[in-house]
This record gives sequence, structure tokens and C-alpha cells, in this order.
Amino acid sequence: MDLNPALLTGLYEHSPWIVAQALARGPFRSLAAFKRACVEVLEAAGREAQLQLIRAHPELVGKAGVDSSALTRESRGEQSSAGLASCSPEEFARLQQLNRDYNARFGWPFILAVRGPRGLGLTRTQVIDTFARRLLAHPDTEFLECQRQIHRIAELRLMDALGERIAEGEQCWDWAEQLARHSDDAGQLTVTYCTPAHQACARQLQAWMREVGFDEVRIDAVGNVVGRYHGTGTRCLMTGSHYDTVRKAGRYDGRLGILAPLAAVRRLAGRRLPVGLELVAFAEEEGQRFPATFLASSALTGSFQPAWLEQRDAAGVTMREAMQAAGLPGTMEAIAALRRDPANYLGFVELHIEQGPVLDAAQQPLGVVTSINGSHRYLGEFVGQACHAGTTPMAMRQDALLGLAELALFTETQARALGAVGTVGICEVPSGSINVVPGCCRFSLDLRAPDDATRDALRDAVLQEAQAVAGRRGLRCELQATVAADAAPSHPDWQARWEAAVRQLGLPVHRLNSGAGHDAMKLHQILPQAMLFVRGGNAGISHNPLETITAHDAQLAVDAFAKLWEGLA
Repeated sequence: MDLNPALLTGLYEHSPWIVAQALARGPFRSLAAFKRACVEVLEAAGREAQLQLIRAHPELVGKAGVDSSALTRESRGEQSSAGLASCSPEEFARLQQLNRDYNARFGWPFILAVRGPRGLGLTRTQVIDTFARRLLAHPDTEFLECQRQIHRIAELRLMDALGERIAEGEQCWDWAEQLARHSDDAGQLTVTYCTPAHQACARQLQAWMREVGFDEVRIDAVGNVVGRYHGTGTRCLMTGSHYDTVRKAGRYDGRLGILAPLAAVRRLAGRRLPVGLELVAFAEEEGQRFPATFLASSALTGSFQPAWLEQRDAAGVTMREAMQAAGLPGTMEAIAALRRDPANYLGFVELHIEQGPVLDAAQQPLGVVTSINGSHRYLGEFVGQACHAGTTPMAMRQDALLGLAELALFTETQARALGAVGTVGICEVPSGSINVVPGCCRFSLDLRAPDDATRDALRDAVLQEAQAVAGRRGLRCELQATVAADAAPSHPDWQARWEAAVRQLGLPVHRLNSGAGHDAMKLHQILPQAMLFVRGGNAGISHNPLETITAHDAQLAVDAFAKLWEGLA
């Protein structure tokens, strides 16, 4: 596509050189390709040029905000859209103090795309809360975040200049907001299995599937919402993700993988493709109410365990009772009937937010998953001797906490060397006291890797070191395995299809593995699978109310899914 330079003035504050150098790399296949070129130009420019660009921006309601003539037309409109021209005296004073504190800490003005992820404008409260949160960031982290915000500002200005339409991305964003109205807890998003909020989500998804044109829609025996859109042939593609959440969740984990295919079906407006689509909104993945996880996708693979029905939640309600209270059968006979015949499907693909910082740091909106990590988890305990902290010489101690400290550092070093990850997430000293050498330390180990061989190598090394540490320090070490999950490498053909879809959008292919578990791990047992990740904002934070995506990235997710599906012809 050809871009008219006259329409692109003002994209980057007082810095026309970015657009000029990006245009020199054209022509471009898409606006996404042009935006990526702008990112690469700024990355190549070096820190001094990046710092000058940041400093070219005005403060939020700082001195430039008082003297509006100092603002560019674009900045004036953006600050006005967030209501910053109408601050109360208290809000104005708060912003002025934040500006002073921020400049003193970092040496540049605070940058925020005040029109927000949907493009409609953040509230003044949201702006102030974001300002205060980012004031605590590390300078290197904040320097990069300012650049990401600048590119987002440019993206929104480009949309205005060219009249770009991202209606499907905006629809996905709006659907996610509407779905988030249903929650187990007031004031935060929590949706756990078979609660009234969970049932309300299922009904809403069912209604949307019918509205956009699915031919068959039902809620199955475990609460999955299943929609089928018929193709002209007999074969079918399966897709989907989960609609339950963790406690105090974000709006897009799992749900984006339901909403983007919904938008893709809506786009067809009844047009038929050679390959049909089965969209499954999985009822449970997070394991928040009952200990079982992936119970909804396990039903489709035939691996649902009968004993799960007798698990109890914190209130003593069994899973069977919860299912029956929600109008589900709660019987193994009904659940077993959900098992899918692999012969009826070409494969399974899943869209998901990354839930990590890699794509956001790389400023890549989409990433192709190469494998879902396998994992080993343990609960452990080092036992030594509690004794007086003042009278016991260092060489004569049996310090259980230092045993764990040594093991934790070894785990970090070994995981880095193997290209894996290892985490000590729990560390407890029972009855600990400020003047007592720790005699016991309880802990957890979470070891993950993209393939089973690496996962097992990390496990073996860490378990061997645990016993070696215990021997050196005169401790006893006990470890109990709690989870062993196999890795799920993407099927080469389906990974290649995602890569082709990304290239068709004019974007480079960014490959990464998934450190988190997904429903695709279960479907991997019966079908070839592959995943596409979508960038999350706020450094990719997830399982957190700060979880966010932009409507632009949601549009790219819809486009990529549509291209993969239509490409199956």
C-alpha cells in the first residue's frame, strides 16, 4: 500500500524523521507493516534520539497544559479527550506533584496514550492511577514503556488521519467489557466454575454465538458453550479457550480466544467456507473453585476423572452438586459422551493473550507459539535445628532457610543454562523469630521447559542438588511431587499456518514458547494443535486487573484467525 506523507505529519511529536525514514522502507503490505517500520526506525536510532523524542512531549496538565499554545494540535485534543482540561483543583495539584516527582526520578516527562486501549479516552482517575503506578518503575523499564506509549499515540493518530476501521477489534474489546460485568465478587472480576456469574457468562456467550450466525449452539454436560458453523465440506476446525477466571482477574485471559473467532464468524455474514468451525468456550481451566484443572477440555479428550465429581470447594460443596445446581447432569455417563472423535477434525488452534512480557518488550503485536511448556512441581521441606541466633556460631548452624536459599540460586542458574524456568514461589519458616536460626523451611518448586527432555534434566539437577545441599549443611530434605505435565509442542503444519497468517498481515513472525498452561495442552492429546499469542500491555501482566490489550491488536488477532481458517481451503 502507498501512504501519502502529507497525511502522516504529526504522528510523532515534533519528530517527522521517524515517519520519513519509515516511508523510505516502503511500499508496505499493510498499516501494521508501516507501524512496525516506525518501531524499527526508533529502535535503530539509539538512546539519545529516543530520549529527545520522549522530551519532545508535553507534561500532562503541566506548564504546557496551562499554556495550551505550547501543545501541538494532536496533544491538545488527546489531553482534552481524557478530561485533563477540566481537572478539579485537587486533581490538578495531584498531577502537578506527580509531574515534579516523575521528572526528578527519571529526567523526562511522563508519556501516556490518554486515549487508552479502546481509543475512547481514559478517565482522569485512570490517568492519575497509571501515573502513580509507573512512578515506582525502574528507569530502564520506564524508558521503554514511554517509547511503547509513543507508538500507541502514533497508532491512534494514524487511525484518525487515514480513517482506519477496526470495528471487529473494537467489538472484541466491547464484548470483553460486557462479559466482565458478571463476577462472583463485587468490585473485581472473579468467575469460578458453576457459580451464578459463571452461568451468566455462558448464557451471554450462547446468545452472541447465535447472534453472529452459528448454526448450532448448546451448553454441554460440563458447561462448555459450543457453537458450530457449518462448512461446505465434512471436516471441521476446532478452536476456543476458557471463560472462567482466576480471582481478581483481567478481562482477556482465555476470553479473547473465544471472542476473536466470534468476530470472524460475524465477518462471514453467512458465507460458507470449505472447512467448518467448532468454537468451544471452555467452562473451566483455572482450577479456582475445585482442585481439578482443565476439567472442561478433559471432557473432550476423554480424560475427565470420575473422582473429580467428589472434590469439594471451600464451602464443602462437591463438584457434582455444583454442576447439578447449575443445571448440568453431573454424571460420568453424560460427560463421557462429550469425547470428540479426532477423525472429524483437522486440528485445534487457540488464540490467547501472551500473559507475559516478551511481545510487549519486542513491540510485536502477535507471536507464534512453538511449544507449551511441560512442568514438574514439588512441595518441599528443609529441616535443620532451631537455635539461638546470637550464641550459635555460623559454622555450627543447621539453617534450613539458607539451605533453601542455596537451592533457589542453583535452580535459577540451572534453568538459565538449559533455557528453562524455575521458581521458588512459596517460602515459609514456621514459627520463625527474629532471634532464632530457622530450623524448618517449607517451600515449593515449579520447573518448566519447552520440551520434556529439558524439563526432566532440570528436575534431575535440582533434586540432586537439594540432597547435596542437605548433606553439606546437616539438613534433612523431603520433596513431594504434586504435578507432572508433559510439554505440548506445536504441530509443525499448524504452526506454519499461523506463521503464514501473520506474514499476510505484513508482520514479521516472532516465535516464542508458552510458559503458562492452556486448553491446547489437553487437545494436544487427540489433535494437532498450535497457538497464536496476542501482546498484552502493561508489560504483559496477566491474572491481574491491569491486564490489557488494544483494540488494534484485537483486530489483528481476528484478521490472523480469519486468514488461517480461510487458508484451509
